[in-house]
This record gives sequence, C-alpha cells and structure tokens, in this order.
Amino acid sequence: MSTRHKWFMWCVLAVAAAAVLLPGAASAQTQAVRERSEIPDQYKWDLSHMYASDEAWEADVKFIEGKIPELRTYEGRISRSPDDLLKFYQLVEEIAKKLNSCEAFAVMAYDQDTRNQKYTGYKGRMAMLGAQFGEAVSWFSPELVSVPAETFEAWYQAKPALAVYRHDIADALRGKAHTLSPGEERIMALTANVGAAPGNARTALCNTDIKFPSIKDENGNEVELSEGRVAMLLESPDARVRRDAAMSLLNSYIQYQNTAAALMDGNIAGDVFSARARNYNSSLHAALDGDNIDTTVYLNLLATVKKYTGTLQRYITLRRRALGLDSIHLYDMITPLIPETRVTVPYDDAVATIEAASAPLGTEYLKAMKEGFAGGWVDVYETKNKRSGAYSMVTYQTHPYMLLNYNDTQDDMFAVAHEMGHCMNTWHSKRAQPFVYATYSYFNAEVASTFNEALLMDHLLKKEKDPKKKLALVNQYIDNIRGTVVTQVMFADYELRIHRAAEAGVPLTSENLTAMYDSTLRDFYGDAVVYDEQYGSTWIRIPHFYRNFYVYKYATSYCASQAISQAVLKKEKGAKERFIEFLSAGSSDYPINILKKAGVDMTTPAPVEATMQKLTELVDEMERLLKQTKRI
Repeated sequence: MSTRHKWFMWCVLAVAAAAVLLPGAASAQTQAVRERSEIPDQYKWDLSHMYASDEAWEADVKFIEGKIPELRTYEGRISRSPDDLLKFYQLVEEIAKKLNSCEAFAVMAYDQDTRNQKYTGYKGRMAMLGAQFGEAVSWFSPELVSVPAETFEAWYQAKPALAVYRHDIADALRGKAHTLSPGEERIMALTANVGAAPGNARTALCNTDIKFPSIKDENGNEVELSEGRVAMLLESPDARVRRDAAMSLLNSYIQYQNTAAALMDGNIAGDVFSARARNYNSSLHAALDGDNIDTTVYLNLLATVKKYTGTLQRYITLRRRALGLDSIHLYDMITPLIPETRVTVPYDDAVATIEAASAPLGTEYLKAMKEGFAGGWVDVYETKNKRSGAYSMVTYQTHPYMLLNYNDTQDDMFAVAHEMGHCMNTWHSKRAQPFVYATYSYFNAEVASTFNEALLMDHLLKKEKDPKKKLALVNQYIDNIRGTVVTQVMFADYELRIHRAAEAGVPLTSENLTAMYDSTLRDFYGDAVVYDEQYGSTWIRIPHFYRNFYVYKYATSYCASQAISQAVLKKEKGAKERFIEFLSAGSSDYPINILKKAGVDMTTPAPVEATMQKLTELVDEMERLLKQTKRI
C-alpha cells in the first residue's frame, strides 16, 4: 500500500490496448508514413475540448503550483478534526482534477508527434508537478492510519459529508502495515521521477530514436517498416516478406539491446526497491495488494493457462498444415489461412459495424458511443512519429479520448471496439461516482474493452454464412484469445521470472533477459514452432513491462468479460443491467467485489477454465471448417 491514493489514478492515465502488433494498411504499404497535417480533421482528436490554447493549459499549471503548498498546511490537523479531514479531501480533489487535465493534455499532445520538443517539455513539467503533489501529501497516509477505526465511525456521524470517503479510508487502514513514517513516505514520494525515468527513456528510444528500414513486399515495392505496419506485412502470403519484416524489425531493436537491458534493469530495480521499502514479501505481492488481490489469483491464472499449452500447440499445427508449410515460425502466426477472405475495413465502416454490434446494450449506451465517435474523441490514423499502439485516455473534466493507429484491417476494427469499451467505462463511471471513485482499477479496466470485442465477434459470426469466411472469423476468435489471454499470460510469466531473478540478485543483462524470454516462449509453444534467435529479444518491444505486473489483467479481464458478455447475449435476466452497473462502479469497491456483483468470481479458476475450454472448442471448430473447405 502506498500514499498514491485514488487521486493518483487520475495521474496514471492511458489504458493501453492488448495488441502488441497493430496492423498496417494494405492500401498504404508502398507510401511513406503520412504527416499529421495530411490527415483530415474529422479523423483527429480535438484537444481544444480540454484546453483551447497552450496558454489555458499554462494557467492551470500555475494554479496547481500555487495550490500545492496549501496541502502541507493540513499536516497534523486531519487526525484531530473531521472538518479538516473533509477540507483536505476537497482541496486534493480540486487540485487533482486539474492535474489530470494538464497531464492528459501534455501526454496526448506529445504522443501525436513525439518529435515536438515543446510537448516533451510539457510532459517533463507534469512529471515534476506530479512528484511535488506526491511529496506534498506524503504525510497523509501515515497520519490517517494513526486514527483508530472507531474514531472514523464517530466522525461519519458528526460529519455526514465525510462518509463518501468511507471506502477510501478503510482501504488506507487495510494497508497500515505497509504505510511508512511521514519522513519515509516523503522520501518515497521524492523517488517518483526517478522511478519513471527508465520507462520514459524506453519510450523515447523506441518511438523516436530507433529508425526502421524498408523492405520489399511481394510485388517488389519498397515498404517503410513501422510498428504500425509490421502486422500487415506479417499477413503477406509470401514467406520471404514475413521473414524480412519480422527480422528487420527485431534487428532494429536488437542493435540497442544493451541500452534496453539497462533500462529494464532500472525499471525492475525500482519495483523491487518499492516492494522491499514497504515491507512486502515480493514485487508481485506489492503490485497486487493495491487492489486487494491475493497473489494466488495471479499464480492460478498462470497455472490454469499453462494446462492448455497443448491446445495452443495443436492450433499451431493446424495452421501449419493449412498453410502448406513443412515448418512454422512465429512470424507465420497471423498470415490469413485463406488470403482471399482478408477484408479491408475502412474506419467509417468499422464504426458502423461496432455500433450495430453494441445494440444489445441499449439506446443510452449506443447514444454515448456515437457521440464519442463523432465528437472529437478519437485520433485515428498512423502518422510520422506518432506514438505506436492504441490507448484510451482517462479524463475527468472532459470526455475520454482514444489514440489509434488505424490501417483498414479487421484486426484494427477490433482495436477500435476495444478502446471504445474503455471510453464507455470512463463515461459511465464519471456520471455515476463522486470524483474519489470515478476512475476504476486497472484490474477491471480491460473487462469493458474485451466485452466490446466479444459483442463484435458475436455480431460478425451470426451474420456470416460462407464457410471460408466463417473459418477466418473463427481463426480471428482464436487469435483474440491467444493474444489477450495466452500471450498476455506468457508475458506475465516472463515478468514474474525477471522480477524473481532481480529479487534473487541475478543481473538483468541483455543476455539473461533474452535467455529468459526464449525459455518462456518454449514453455508455451513447445515443439510446434521453429525458434528464430531474434525472437528471444522481443522483450525490448513490449512497453507493458514498464507497467508493474499489468499484463496479467488483460487475461483476467478477458475471461471475466467472456462470462459477462455470454450472459448479456443470452439475454439472461438482469445481465445487461449488471454490466451497466459494473461500468458505473468506478473504484467504489474492490475490483474483485465489483466483478462478483457482475456475476464473475475471479478468485476461482472457473472463469479462466471456461475461456480456455472455449479455445479448445474453437480449435475443434477450426479443424472441422478446414476439412469442410478442403484446407487440410
């Protein structure tokens, strides 16, 4: 438990997409990546909804700077008076709302073009301001937990307005054993910028400094590589193109492997330091305790998914046979089994399809979603030096935003559905909850996003009659589970390995990091694939490893959303209403409890077992369709 209360959830903003590889545009492969100025305004987010000008942003920054010293004046007072405790909470919220907006603007303005040094400076200023805020409230948790629980009960009676903070206060008391002295908490707060440095450096290295080469596509055209385009090249029917794309991309990262290892070492060292300083028995324990989640949830997830590696390997063997390959490499894993079924999905068509698929949730949900697609929430296309990947930006004083790198593929359509799910979670939570609970735990964050994907898949499968196209969708469904559950669990397994290595004093050199990643790959893929040496260095590409024990939440969320979405699609009584209540719950309870109210118990292996059994059923269906279409 740290001093970073729910106020700080508004300062940890972007909810990232599960996809590590985002597809590229078939229609644009031979063109250079476009400049932002070439994109029509209707396909760019409108940051003026947040700040009309940089000067308006600057005014809020100065407001925050002026208010932060006032926070320290409450030290020694909040433990003596419910009036002062309430006033302190209200002051914190006044500052945190603007801090959220200022940081969101700085991050998004930077991400739309990482070359812009002005917004690099804005991000740096916000990092320092966030650290100052943290230092200014660092005394709060130690003083709060010094108050006996029965005193709070009397205060709630005497000051009813304070009762809204009951869960937040109870959560702080729960973490008393891991709350340090005021002086120690101040030191921990002062380390915030230091701890963020490796991740910031990794972002600059991978998004700005690394230059990717061009390769020739199957038609002999020069294609400029990027993270946003590589997946389309990996879909090529030409094995030479797939190999060139994968090896060229990975080799671009590998040339910086020692720098990347130093950054990863610093990143993991920060996790270990924080866990030990707060008297946790491991980094994993420290990371999960903030959400009141037992480490058995993490370990059971890994163990349950690993039981089904045979299903994964069977799928790969079917894929190899269907592609007519003597052996299969990891770069062969997304090329279409039936190339003629690959569809181009323009962004506007994707939006219309997602809206149609969301009909089971009712008119109010759909109205808000349409408002988002049409209202300047979305930054759609890949441009020069734009941040790779996709995310939803959690904001309070304005609508949510989402960043995409859309390139007209079906996978991209699923990424849009995913991110809009995050946005709708934010939209509902803000409407239903007071500020202190209006955001949501990252443990539950991916439920709404993968729920949207489930509705989209169901919609597409129900419409499709052609067995070849249905095969392509079944393959897509399998890859959704493979990417969001199996691959994320593989990442989680690797993340646990490197943390345990660091805790045991093993140096995280590039050689060790690569060897552990290669070993993890082999544990999951077995003898089903041929291992290219370069794939051991994939760890360099994964930004999620800089978000302490985050990736497992994709898998748990996906398993939870599968259960909830099936209940909604089957029109079980109250299922839709329970899901809307889930979206609206924010952080008003612990995430496990919120999921239980939605009908899913993640403290048991049952939801994970059900999802992996669904994977087995889909592989069976894939084999049947492959035989029906005479692909094997």
